[in-house]
Amino acid sequence: MTAEVKVEEKQVESEVVIASVEEEATVKAVVEEEVQEKEPKVEEEEDESKPKGVEKISSFKEESDFFSDLTESEKKALSDLKTKLEEAITENTLFKKKKESPVKVEKKKEPEEKAEDEKKSEAVVSQEEAKAETSEPAVVAEEIPKEEAKTDADVTHAAKDETIEAVVEKETPKEELKTEDVAVEEVKAENVEEEEKKTEAVVTEEAKAETVEQEEEDETVDNDIELWGVPLLPSKGAEGTDVILLKFLRARDFKVNEAFEMLKKTLKWRKEQKIDSILGEDFGEDLASAAYMNGLDLESRPVCYNIYSVFGNEELYQRTFGSEQSRENLLKWRFQLMEKGIQKLNLKPGGVTSLLQIHDLKNCPGLLKKELWVAIKNAIVALQDNYPELVSRNVFINVPFWFYAGSTLLSPFLTQRTKSKFVVTRPANGTETLLKYIPAEEIPVQYGGFKRDDDTEFSNEAVSEVVVKPGSSETIEIPAPETEGTLVWDIAVLGWEVNYKEEFVPTNEGAYTIIVQKGKKIGSNEGPLRNSFKNSESGKIVLTVDNVSSKKKKRVLYRYRTKTESSC
Repeated sequence: MTAEVKVEEKQVESEVVIASVEEEATVKAVVEEEVQEKEPKVEEEEDESKPKGVEKISSFKEESDFFSDLTESEKKALSDLKTKLEEAITENTLFKKKKESPVKVEKKKEPEEKAEDEKKSEAVVSQEEAKAETSEPAVVAEEIPKEEAKTDADVTHAAKDETIEAVVEKETPKEELKTEDVAVEEVKAENVEEEEKKTEAVVTEEAKAETVEQEEEDETVDNDIELWGVPLLPSKGAEGTDVILLKFLRARDFKVNEAFEMLKKTLKWRKEQKIDSILGEDFGEDLASAAYMNGLDLESRPVCYNIYSVFGNEELYQRTFGSEQSRENLLKWRFQLMEKGIQKLNLKPGGVTSLLQIHDLKNCPGLLKKELWVAIKNAIVALQDNYPELVSRNVFINVPFWFYAGSTLLSPFLTQRTKSKFVVTRPANGTETLLKYIPAEEIPVQYGGFKRDDDTEFSNEAVSEVVVKPGSSETIEIPAPETEGTLVWDIAVLGWEVNYKEEFVPTNEGAYTIIVQKGKKIGSNEGPLRNSFKNSESGKIVLTVDNVSSKKKKRVLYRYRTKTESSC
């Protein structure tokens, strides 16, 4: 298995230029250490915890956006950033380039280049003159030591050449001089041509620089400039301004100048990519199932699910990655989805100010699909650089083994803060991991939760939990006080591998127990179950979970609803 992963790594490295071998080895070690550290911690928590209800853990706690909760150094950094931003907006310098003079630099270099060119010209001319003078045999004699291994035939040939040269020298001395002059003129012409080319290049660069500076100087900054609907001018006193600026500061470890540059680059990037109008663009239905918003997490954050298996369809893959334009549309579509998620946020102190990202890698194309992984890298970098601190966690579920090699390749492009928000889990622990961040009623049924599309059976019914110890069984009773009604219930056992049955037990002791679901062994791949029973007399539904044959405890989640004619 290890050998296969290494082969895949080498193949990808040859196709995607990402990091040096030394960096890759270091990052890989870090990733493996992080994975080894994370997985045991989950097991320890599971062994020590004995929840009576649904276990709701939010392991990532975002920092407070209230000014009073900041440290003194953080307050100072925020104040300094607000001052810089206020000046940049009011003085119309937000998008202006720093005073650099590429023209002056080129001018300083010109005399040096000319001197070097003159030296080269003189050297070339001297060489040509020397060559002209070497028509005499004495010069040939000086060069002979370098070619001492000549044969007699070569010497004879050289002698003939010398004789011919001597004759030519006597007969055509004027032609020799003319040839020398022509050589000198050719060298001078070449030097002049090179100087002209350099001069043209410099002039072109100067013209470009002047054009860029002129364009930037002409660009004005509106005092009403906003980012994600929040005014950026600090003197306006908008509640969300501090929230936005703190995101940039935290992304750059409260280094004011770096945070300010990041903000400027983000604003410039949004203008170049026309992000403010991207919500109105139509990117078709091909990618609708590749990523979508669905439900809220434990902290009421919107949850975005990213489904990579859709790219296993070769036709869709070619349509998505087959051309530069289609790859560019993919990135824009992803930015559009991010903007839609941000619209659901409340960017104010104490509000919901970030999203939760879930990445499902089940049946994801492997590392040899280089276009996919280049696109993933580009998307991650763009989101990291232009949407700072707007994602609370990136949770990866159904992770195949080769993903650890892939994460090694992506790691050099991520900041340490971004990497600290990654949670990676193997297929067997997917539901348990999601339950740490999302309530069971908000987790889609395909991921082990109770959320179904267009569900009319349940609305706000609470989810309860019981723990079945190894070698024991537990029963769950659902009361049916009405003589006529319908009972509906959802149940899920994490990891299953238990015996399960359902019965209706009437209140009347003389009545017969009705078997709703015969006892059967349910495998680990089984998802949540939903069933219903219409009763004609009062009684109760009894759900039995038998964990006798297992050595591990089992977490059982369930909810129910009693529907009467009045409630239907």
